[in-house]
Amino acid sequence: MSSATPTSATPAFDCILALGSNIGDKAANIGKAIALLTEKGDVRLVARSRNYATEPWGKTDQDWFVNAAIAVATELDPRGLLARCKEIERRMGRESTEKWGPRIIDLDLLVYGDAAFSDAELVLPHPHIGVRAFVLAPLMDIAPDLVIGGRSVRAMYGAVDATGVRPLD
Repeated sequence: MSSATPTSATPAFDCILALGSNIGDKAANIGKAIALLTEKGDVRLVARSRNYATEPWGKTDQDWFVNAAIAVATELDPRGLLARCKEIERRMGRESTEKWGPRIIDLDLLVYGDAAFSDAELVLPHPHIGVRAFVLAPLMDIAPDLVIGGRSVRAMYGAVDATGVRPLD
């Protein structure tokens, strides 16, 4: 059984990424990260969610976030795409401080086709998709019928408390 199955309503993509920022001009940070991700031509934007204002998760004593999701087509394999994401985070000034702490930008691979694997650097599909409203709300914009681990994004979103998530655009 595949871990992520696109339906006929889902645009063709290789990977879906989540983006988040809670330092500086948050929406601009997300836009800049997308531009940097696609600037070399080996990653092409297929779909983009609206931006969402979201309450912090995990470590709650910090500023709210802006979150979004994108679907991309890419020539990069999952590790190559992860390396690109880490490079972008570094170029934008992200500093590793504390888990779930403030960040200028965060890029997470959520699904890469139907790949399912786990090691110290990368887990696919992302293990917390189904419990994070700040991930699921943007996913509802671009792939509500995507099936991950036997459950659709729509079903997962219906099962979480999304009161701390609101669209900005």
